[in-house]
Amino acid sequence: MSTDSGTDSPPPHSFVVHIPDAGLEPDPLDPRQIVAGTPEVTGKVVWESADGRQVRGIWQITPGVVTDTEADELFVVISGSATIEVEGGPTLTVGPGDMAVLREGDRTTWTVHETLRKAYAITL
Repeated sequence: MSTDSGTDSPPPHSFVVHIPDAGLEPDPLDPRQIVAGTPEVTGKVVWESADGRQVRGIWQITPGVVTDTEADELFVVISGSATIEVEGGPTLTVGPGDMAVLREGDRTTWTVHETLRKAYAITL
């Protein structure tokens, strides 16, 4: 992402990010979340509201199995694939081009088959 100011801070105006090759930063998992494998997470917040309740970004995880408790999230898978089991709910199979919605408080188990990269919008 580039801005007129030449910094990596979120831009003050409308912008474009090319998701497939956007640079991401390490975002280590809590070891208690890892069920199997050695998944690694990277990500980048590209916009956040002034009150911090709206977050837009890019997130990537390598193969493995992890658990999470979700925020209210809409995401679109750019590459890779995973199966997301929602406790007491559906099992979602996602791949490139799929849009998914997770609800705040959903307890999930992610089985990542191929390194998954997604663009997300979270409401906290």
